[in-house]
Amino acid sequence: MKKSVLTRYRVMAYVTAVMLLVLCTCMIFKYGFGTGEDLTFVVSQIHGVLYMIYLVVAFDLGQKARWPFGRLLWVLISGTIPTAAFFVERKVVREVAPLVEDGRTATAEA
Repeated sequence: MKKSVLTRYRVMAYVTAVMLLVLCTCMIFKYGFGTGEDLTFVVSQIHGVLYMIYLVVAFDLGQKARWPFGRLLWVLISGTIPTAAFFVERKVVREVAPLVEDGRTATAEA
């Protein structure tokens, strides 16, 4: 597996997790204090688009890492649980790192 597959996943996991925390904060202001309705709408739309990109990237990583369906589903759902993506990303990187090619070409010995 190429390193870029893991890097794309890591970036999207962090971006999705941060946007979900921003969305949660906006929701608190919207429903708790009655302010920021327009901002909440914009942030929710942005998070939705980023989450769809996250799904594609995580699915691609899961297929290349040959994960069972349960693990893939957990990684996909982690983008909807505040702060979960941070922990799942760390665990995924530890598990997938040995599968990543370092980009160096192997030399054949005679």
